[in-house]
Amino acid sequence: QVQLVESGGGLVQTGDSLRIVCAASGGFNTRFMGWFRQAPGKEREFVAGVSVSGDETYYADSVKGRFTISRDNAKKMVYLQMNNLKSEDTAVYTCAASYSSTYYSLSSNYDYWGRGTQVTVSS
Repeated sequence: QVQLVESGGGLVQTGDSLRIVCAASGGFNTRFMGWFRQAPGKEREFVAGVSVSGDETYYADSVKGRFTISRDNAKKMVYLQMNNLKSEDTAVYTCAASYSSTYYSLSSNYDYWGRGTQVTVSS
């Protein structure tokens, strides 16, 4: 069992930076972790993923060079540092846990989800 709680979202302006956090409990340290986002009227999309050790990271093309995912297994935390935010980044951001990294960009690969934190970027 893995429980996930996101925090750190808020209202920012275009070009600003924001770091959102996922606090985990349970078998976090054996899980591949990912961040997804969902904007109103759109399907949930993969944003970033990080391996169990934190040594391997993966990003959607839309956020490469701007977002950085990391994890601290001692603290059972996953972070998403978001820089140079754009209006199109506005969404509810949710962290998720998976046993496998084979299909890290697919929602179906994850079996535990947080409730999400809202990130709103004004132009």
